[in-house]
Amino acid sequence: MIAPYTAVGLIPTARGIRTRSDIAVNLEHLAHLTKAAAWLSSLDLPVRLIAIPEGALQGFNDEVLDLDHAAFARECAIDIPGPETEALGKIARDYNSFLIAQAKAHHPEWKDRFFNVGFILDPQGEVILRHYKVSPLYPVEHSVCPHDILDWWVERYGMTLDAFWPVADTVIGRLGIMMANEGSYPENARALALNGAEVVYRGAYPHPAAGNEMFEIQSRARALDNNFYVVAPNMGTYYLGADDTTPIDTFGGRSFIFDYRGQIVARHEYGGGSSYLGGVIDIEALRHHRTGAQWDNWLKDVRAELYQLLYSQPIYPKNLYLDRAPMKHEEYRREVIDKQIARMIERGIWKKSSYD
Repeated sequence: MIAPYTAVGLIPTARGIRTRSDIAVNLEHLAHLTKAAAWLSSLDLPVRLIAIPEGALQGFNDEVLDLDHAAFARECAIDIPGPETEALGKIARDYNSFLIAQAKAHHPEWKDRFFNVGFILDPQGEVILRHYKVSPLYPVEHSVCPHDILDWWVERYGMTLDAFWPVADTVIGRLGIMMANEGSYPENARALALNGAEVVYRGAYPHPAAGNEMFEIQSRARALDNNFYVVAPNMGTYYLGADDTTPIDTFGGRSFIFDYRGQIVARHEYGGGSSYLGGVIDIEALRHHRTGAQWDNWLKDVRAELYQLLYSQPIYPKNLYLDRAPMKHEEYRREVIDKQIARMIERGIWKKSSYD
């Protein structure tokens, strides 16, 4: 039996980095923030899970400043495991908790490339799961994803759920990762659910989308559709550089934890500053609902033969970066976004607006 426990989502202040050494400032901040969050949140039930949102280690300067991909890979991306995960591992050990975080990171077989990697540490500080983000924030995010090098990825890892949406079976439940824009697509959540996920990490999501409820609607729907918990802490204040003095609430707050029926377990509305949220996770109740309900345990009713029709034709181009570095913003808009929109119109899926 898994006793109910508290999950904590950190809402940190982050500084964008120019070199890998700048990450140290953000790591120190996370250590202090965790101390406050874990102490006060454990006054309810013991804290067993700590979630750190995307961007907390490195910020998003590769995206904001439209930086050269290879240069960022050499100067700012990390190794997993490495010194940064060791620092986070100390937090996991100190609080006897599993810890979920994210970083722009190297892959040992791809020189001068970086991937957006979510990872899970166990209470001993060991890396027990790596998830390579499959749905970057396409207009601006420069990281490579598995679909961008699909033929190589399948040859290396296989064409399985574990190859794209791994789940860690732990003493606090089955843990999975659905970072930021991944949650914008219901297929990523469904893949995790079909791979057994019970608690899914999601964060962060930028303003104005967060303030306009997109982050909440998507995360809440994914939790309900798949009968799993979603732990969705958003980022706090953002500084563009390590020594920058201008604080900006880039993310708009609205951090949440949702349960397996899409109901709010915890919420934190504002985003300017550093804070956290905490809520109770009850895995046994989730499992009881999944195996005891007649209607709203939806996954048992998936009519897979019919739904395969939805994906019989390719839409987004695979292997986009198999032989080249990711594009900068303007080139991506011209070579991918504009062509994708034209493709949807040509297929008769979308109809062109009279505004265009």
